[in-house]
Amino acid sequence: MTTVQTGLERFLESPPKWIADSRLGLLCNPASVDRMLNHARFLVDRRFPGKLTALYSPQHGFFAEKQDNMIESGDMIDPVLHIPVYSLYGETRILTQEMLDPIDVLIVDLQDVGTRVYTFIYTLSHCLEAAKTFNKKVLVLDRPNPINGMTIEGNCLNPDWSSFVGRYPLPMRHGLTMSELARLFNEHFDIGCDLDIISMKGWQRSMFFQQTGLPWVAPSPNLPSPVSTMVYPGQVIWEGTNVSEARGTTLPFELFGAPYLDPQRILSALDTQSMPGIILRPAAFEPTANKWQAQLCRGFQIHVTQPETYRPYETSLRLLRAVIKHYKNDFKWKQPPYEYETLRLPIDLIIGDGKIRSRLENMEPIETIIESWQAELHEFFEISRTFHLYK
Repeated sequence: MTTVQTGLERFLESPPKWIADSRLGLLCNPASVDRMLNHARFLVDRRFPGKLTALYSPQHGFFAEKQDNMIESGDMIDPVLHIPVYSLYGETRILTQEMLDPIDVLIVDLQDVGTRVYTFIYTLSHCLEAAKTFNKKVLVLDRPNPINGMTIEGNCLNPDWSSFVGRYPLPMRHGLTMSELARLFNEHFDIGCDLDIISMKGWQRSMFFQQTGLPWVAPSPNLPSPVSTMVYPGQVIWEGTNVSEARGTTLPFELFGAPYLDPQRILSALDTQSMPGIILRPAAFEPTANKWQAQLCRGFQIHVTQPETYRPYETSLRLLRAVIKHYKNDFKWKQPPYEYETLRLPIDLIIGDGKIRSRLENMEPIETIIESWQAELHEFFEISRTFHLYK
C-alpha cells in the first residue's frame, strides 16, 4: 500500500521561508492530524513556538461534536493552547476583520469528502474572500479526495440555487482536492487572494482513501468511515425527504429507510444491472435521533463492492425515483429551513437545481435526466483539469 504524505506533514518537514516571521491562524477540526494522529494545532505550535495565535473551526464544531445542520458553535478558548477559537459556523459563517486581526497567514487543513454539498469547501471560499478583503495570506495544506480525483458525477449547480451547500457550479462529485478547489475558486472564480498551497506527496488521482495508508478521522459525526464518504454523494439527497438517511444510527448514509417502505417492493421496481458496484441488502434500523426517532425503519444498506464502477449520485436518484413511484401518499419532500434557507425546498438546494425534482416526480427516465447534464459536466471537467496538481 502506498503511504501518502499530506500537505500538513510536508509543511512541517519543510515550511516555506516566508512564514518564519508571520503570526499564524489555523482552520482545522479533529481530522486535521498527521499519520500518527497528532493534531495539527499542536504540531504547528511546536514547530513555530509562539507563532500560532488563533484557531478557526468549520461546521460541526472544533471537536466535530455537533450532529446536524444549523446546530451552531460558539467561539471559545482552546483548552490546551489557550488561544482563541473562532467559529465559522455560528453567529457568522464569514471571517470578520476582528477574527483576522491576530494573524498574518491563515493555514487551512481540512479533510474534504469530494461532494458539492459539504460545507467545508464553502468555508474555504469565504476564507479566501476575507483574506483578499483584509490583506491576509492563505496557505492550504492538501489532503486526499477520499473518493478519488478522477470520477466526476452529476449535474452542475445552477447559480440560481446557490446556498451554503452550493456556492459554485460544481457537479455533485467534483473530483478535486482541497488545494485544487482553492485554486479553482481563487483563479477561475476571480477571488484573487494571496494564496499558496502545499501539495501531497505520493497521492494519485485514482486512489480511494483506503489506498492512501493514512488513518481516517471523521471530519463530521455522520461520516464515520471512508465507506460513508463513498455513498454520501448520492445518499445525501435523502436529507431533502422524509426518508431517513440513518442519522442517529451507526451507519449514517450507508443505511436508508422509513417506516412505510417495503424493501422487496422497491427491489422489484429496480433494474439492479443499472446500479453497478454495490449490493443492496434489505435492512431495518431504529434511529436514536433525527427523522423517525425511535421508530422502526425498513430500507437498505448499501454495500460497496466495486468502488470504481459505483455511481453514488445516479444510484440514489434511481432509488429516490422508485420510492416516489410506489409511495405517493407516504413520501414527502422535507420542508425548509435547511442550511439557513427558509423558502426554497431542501431537495432543490441539495440537487442544485429546481427542475430535477419535477422530472423525478414525472417519472422521467433516469437515463434521460443524466444525459441532460453531460455537456455541462464535460465543460466542468475541462475547466477543473487545469487546476489539477496530481497525475
